[in-house]
Order: sequence, then structure tokens, then C-alpha cells
Amino acid sequence: MYQVGIVGCGVIGSRLAEAFDEHGRTEIRAVCDRVAEKAASMAETYDCESVTAVEGLVDIDAVDIVYVGVPPKHHAAVVRAALEADKHVICEKPIAENAVVGDELTALARESDRTTAINFPFRYTQGFVEMRERIAAGEIGTPKRVALRFRFPQWPREWQDVDWLAGREQGGPLREVGSHFVFGTQELFGDLTDVTADVRYTAPEKYEESIVGTFIAGGDESEAGRVDDESVHGTIDLLCNCAGSEENSITVEGTDGSLSLQAWRRLVANPGEADERVITEEAGETTLALIDEFVTDLEGGDGDLVSFAEATRVQRVIDEVLGLGDD
Repeated sequence: MYQVGIVGCGVIGSRLAEAFDEHGRTEIRAVCDRVAEKAASMAETYDCESVTAVEGLVDIDAVDIVYVGVPPKHHAAVVRAALEADKHVICEKPIAENAVVGDELTALARESDRTTAINFPFRYTQGFVEMRERIAAGEIGTPKRVALRFRFPQWPREWQDVDWLAGREQGGPLREVGSHFVFGTQELFGDLTDVTADVRYTAPEKYEESIVGTFIAGGDESEAGRVDDESVHGTIDLLCNCAGSEENSITVEGTDGSLSLQAWRRLVANPGEADERVITEEAGETTLALIDEFVTDLEGGDGDLVSFAEATRVQRVIDEVLGLGDD
């Protein structure tokens, strides 16, 4: 049985705690939150130890796995402390507040002999996996266009009662939600290049309200600077503080049809056409699947995990859209 330490007892940390508790090969040994009441409440739920400092958690010899569920700018400190204490690490996305820090964490993971992973659920989401397999099998012919669309009538969402999500430094809808879909696009086609975007913000140091952007997914760049025929043109269309309902989707149009993953899990073939049909509306047990793969890796198998390097490539695209660069 692998003993788990949870760092961050908020909404996401609670979800992962439930999954670790349910999984047959893991159990919660300790939880950590700087708000003592949150840590104590979760510790009571899982009958485990509570601490308010990361050092106190990683110093517990019995802890094998550290789950990092704190805001992005604190990921580096927690991951570093865990790896230095020879713990295995599952970290929430995004890997960090920017790709520069992501590169540092990728190097730490590479130098360590510990198992590390980032929680990007699309790797295990039934609808997305089905989409990836159908596109690879040629069901929509040659992919020509991929579109990422987001609508947030309110940001942060009503259930997200944390101030940092409204800030530009580490929050905003593109990091929090869009990173999943950038990851998904990379899963489908490979790296994203030639990223351009017009970004408008709600206020100085506050989150992005509107993004209209383009990119190229996959393909190899020729010596003349032109991308080959296997590349796919992509668009990003994000809007906050607008009328209507919340939306998120990744839609791929090809020569013989189209596929759209909507609302995280609903896979639709040929949306808007006469032959539109829903293929699946189930997400599957994505968090349990992550833990399954992590345990498989710990036990010497080839766990299907999202690496720190993959997550940093996602973050680099987010940085490019937001105009952050690498300096």
C-alpha cells in the first residue's frame, strides 16, 4: 500500500483525496494546508495526520507519494521539497506559472529517480481518447482545422472562491481551463508553433477577458519556413463576462467529417450537420485512471503518465499566447 501526502486541501485537493482513498493501492497518510482548519477537517475525514507546512509533510518517512494541489506559483517549492525528500510526485496542472519555472521542474524530475506526473485528465477521458483514436484512424479524413472555443459568463466561476484565479500572475481562464485543450491539441497533432494572439485584459494585473489567436499544430517546418501538408491550422477563441452559458470545446474539421469534444466529455460527430450524432457523453474515472497508471509505474510497469516535459510544452504555448516569452 502506497502512503500519500496531500498538499492543498481545497476543491481540487479534495477530489484527489477521494480518489486516493478509493483506490485499492493507496491510502492517505497526511494532509497539509496553510489554513489549519482545512487541514484538520480533511485529516478527520481520512483519519490521518494534518500539518500546515510542506516540510512537516515531506519529513514523514512513511509518505511515498506527494500530491501537489496548491496554486501554480507554489508548485515549484512543493515539488522541489518532495523530490529532495525522495518522494514520488503528482502535480496539478499547469506545471507552474510560466514555462521558465516548468523547465526547472522538468530538469529536477529528469535528475531524480522518482516517478513524476502532471494531472492532465484528457489523457484518460473517454471522449477525448475516442476522439484521438478516430482521428488517427482516418475517420474524418485529413484534418484541416482545429478550433478551441471558451465562454465564461463569470470568471472566476461561482464555485471557485479563490482570489489568485482572477490575477494575471498565475490565474486566468487560459491557464486554468485552456491548458487542458492546448494539451489535447498536442496529443492529437504534436507541438504547436507560430502562435499569435490578440489579448485583452479586464484590468491591470487581472485576468484575460478576450483572446483571439491562431497557431499551427504538428507538421515539420521546411528550410523555407513553410510548414508541410500534415500541419493543421488552429484557432483560439476565448471570451469572459459575456451572455449565455459556459462553453468549452475542441473541434477538428477534416476532409471527410468533423469531431467536437464539448463540455469536457461529450464527443459529437459532424456537429451542426444533418448527420450530427453524439458518440459518447461519459468522462470515465479519469482520476482513478491517473492513480492506476502512477501505481503501475511505481511497480516497474510502463505507466501512461503526462510528464513534466509535456506539461512544460503546454505552458510554453500559454506563455506565447499571453505574450510572456521566456525572459
